[in-house]
Amino acid sequence: MNLNQLALFHAVAQESSVSRGAEKLHISQPAVSKQLRDFEKSLGVALFHRLSSGVKLTEAGTLLFEYSTKIFELETETEHALDELRVLERGRLVVGASSTIGTYILPPICAQFSEKYPKIELHVEIFNTAEVQRRLVENTIDVGLSEGLIHFAEIEADAFAWDEIVAVASPSLGLYNREVSLDELLRHPIILRERGSGTREVVEQVFASRGIILQPSMSLGNTQAILRAVEANVGLGFVSRLAAESAPQLQVLDVADFQIKRAFQRLKLRGKYESRAAREFVRILRA
Repeated sequence: MNLNQLALFHAVAQESSVSRGAEKLHISQPAVSKQLRDFEKSLGVALFHRLSSGVKLTEAGTLLFEYSTKIFELETETEHALDELRVLERGRLVVGASSTIGTYILPPICAQFSEKYPKIELHVEIFNTAEVQRRLVENTIDVGLSEGLIHFAEIEADAFAWDEIVAVASPSLGLYNREVSLDELLRHPIILRERGSGTREVVEQVFASRGIILQPSMSLGNTQAILRAVEANVGLGFVSRLAAESAPQLQVLDVADFQIKRAFQRLKLRGKYESRAAREFVRILRA
């Protein structure tokens, strides 16, 4: 069905006049008449009774007018919905973040975004770095935020902030208020995040650059669990400085000639169109 011809038919049916329908559409009357005849021919039915008093709908024309009215009402509704998306009056945004970013960075960012755009449905899902990247590639999240190495060629990353990973210990170990050598640190059991964690990946990479393969005594699935284990004197933990600052009962170790820096990264799928909501969220994040 030719939608341009359907629009001509609809206008003429609304006006009950070919001339008024043509005037409404700013098209010449002969052109409208020809298009209507072609439309009727393509459909195989007569749509109008052409009377001296004007045009009247046939039974087929009445049926088509009912459906065409629904079609053009839906078109108007669609345009309105798209306008609302454009001005952030509606929509849904899914942010996938690694646990450190999701726990310590995003809460005030989300609060700012939701205050400014209350009609946008905002979802934040927290995973480890490997899962954030996988979901971004599968296109199930709109914005990806993580640390660690990039494992997919179709993902590009840029830093929006920098972090430091530190070693934390229970004060009962007596390692605070003095510089600790790397050898001394490694004499203690090490607690790391699970495999797939960006924190663990960065820690292992830095140690590997010094020829050291870490053999953790325990792997835990979230940072809070590591802090609790360290507090229970199970071993030393490696966590973001942001996490360490939330646990004043633990001691951040001063390790001689040793520092682990990492970038917090915004991940983007190459070639993917970003909604205005996603762009605005990233703008607030960077600010």
